[in-house]
Amino acid sequence: MTSVKELTNFFGLSCEQEEQFSVYLSSLQQWNEKMNLTAITDEPGIVSHHFADSLYASQFLDFNAVTSLADIGAGAGFPALPLKIKFPNLFVILIEVNNKKITFLKTVIDELGLKDVEIYPFDWRTFLRKTDYSLDIFVARASLQIPELLRIFNPSSPYCTSQLLYWASQYWEPGQKEKKFIERQEWYTIDKKKRKIVFFKKETE
Repeated sequence: MTSVKELTNFFGLSCEQEEQFSVYLSSLQQWNEKMNLTAITDEPGIVSHHFADSLYASQFLDFNAVTSLADIGAGAGFPALPLKIKFPNLFVILIEVNNKKITFLKTVIDELGLKDVEIYPFDWRTFLRKTDYSLDIFVARASLQIPELLRIFNPSSPYCTSQLLYWASQYWEPGQKEKKFIERQEWYTIDKKKRKIVFFKKETE
């Protein structure tokens, strides 16, 4: 996928959503000239490795049945904001501690006209200790290591019954402690490179 138009055709986006992705692309490129948001700055790279990579989750999970999600280490907004564009009824929380990235996120959320998006400006452990949102899923892409993410399933966590989606390279293999939380792994290809999304869920007693 090398253009927003191809993204639109593949994922069945509306004209309004196509325009939102075009605005997102332009804003990301402009901001990247003054701060390091992403190492990928060309349109084909951003479309494939950020937009499409984020949206592939919708091939494996019915996001029309999801009401809320949180992005752990949101960075420049991937994967949460592409999913929010595609599924505007989602309530989204972006967990991000970097002030410069927070400024970008606030700007792009406004530019895209997105509603029901909150930014949580503290770290992951603080989020787990001090919040109690009603959240269906958590998403994590190139942020924290798996053992840290799996704190979500600690008995004291208010989110221990939520689902965690983790974007992984084809070479990632779970350790013994991680295997018991894996519900399934779904494979896809971005620019001839195999990728997978790992679905974690705490086993019910």
